[in-house]
Amino acid sequence: MSDLVYSDGLIGEILKQVRTIAMAGASPNWVRPSNFAMKYLLGKGYQVHPINPGHAGKEIWGRMTYGTLADVPAPVDMLDIFRNSEAAGPLVDEAIKLKDEKKIKVIWMQLGVVNEDAAKRAEAAGLIVVMDRCPKIEYGRLFGELGWAGVNSGIITSKRRKLKA
Repeated sequence: MSDLVYSDGLIGEILKQVRTIAMAGASPNWVRPSNFAMKYLLGKGYQVHPINPGHAGKEIWGRMTYGTLADVPAPVDMLDIFRNSEAAGPLVDEAIKLKDEKKIKVIWMQLGVVNEDAAKRAEAAGLIVVMDRCPKIEYGRLFGELGWAGVNSGIITSKRRKLKA
C-alpha cells in the first residue's frame, strides 16, 4: 500500500515500551480485524481500552468501551487507530491536545491508514508516529511467533508463490 519504512529497532522498542493502548475503532464484532487485534494484544499483556462511540459503556473482551479518547482513563501510552485515513486526522488532533494529560507517546495507524498531514502535526508535538502497520503483525514478526507456525520468511504476504516447473 505505501512505501513507509520503519526500522525493526523502532517498532520493537515501541512494542516493548508501550503497555497501555487506546484502540480507536475497536469493534465488538468478532470477524472485524480490530476485534481480533484487540484480543491478541490483550493476550500479550497489553492493557487495551476500546474506543467506539456506538458501543460506549459496553464491554469488548471484558474491557469497558469509551466514546472518545478523552473518556479513557489515563495514562495511555499509544493511540492505535483502526479508522480510515481521513478519520485519523481528528483522532490525532485529539491525541495531541491530550498527550500531556494522558501521557501519550505514540500514534499508530493501522494497515491502510496513512495521513501524512496528521503525522506531521503529531511529530511536531513530540509524538512518535507509525502508519500503515499492525502492532499484532509486527509483534508476531519481531518476537518470533511466526517461527512457531513454521513460517520465518520475514515477509508477510497473501500472494501465492509460483510453482517451479
